[in-house]
Amino acid sequence: MNIVFSKTIKKFERQPQSLFLIDGLGALLSAFLLGVVLVRLEAVFGIPPSALYFLAAWPILFSIYDYYCYRKDPDKLGVYLRGIAVMNLLYCCLSIGLACYHQDVIALFGWMFFILEVAIVITLSLLELRVAKELTQKVI
Repeated sequence: MNIVFSKTIKKFERQPQSLFLIDGLGALLSAFLLGVVLVRLEAVFGIPPSALYFLAAWPILFSIYDYYCYRKDPDKLGVYLRGIAVMNLLYCCLSIGLACYHQDVIALFGWMFFILEVAIVITLSLLELRVAKELTQKVI
């Protein structure tokens, strides 16, 4: 598995801007799922709409940041990748915190959604941090 992860890192080192596209599109998907789909299916997921709208706002901001960074100077991409990775990890903490706060009303499918989303975002963040580290080491 480490070999696959190393090859993936090497691929993204050659095209680090693609990480911003992946992150941004994923953020838009999260915002849509949180702000539209899960709100309409509150009875299935059990997550209050106010919490969903609050959580949906953050990925929208992240996608704007991703687009901005995608268009920026490639020399500073390591710093920008580290920035989005940290924001994503903080978003995961916020999601887990809100899920725990609403634990009495969240249904099984709601927990499954949060666990899956957090797992995906953490994986992407770790990849972004590794690529950022490699990019900043090359500059020095």
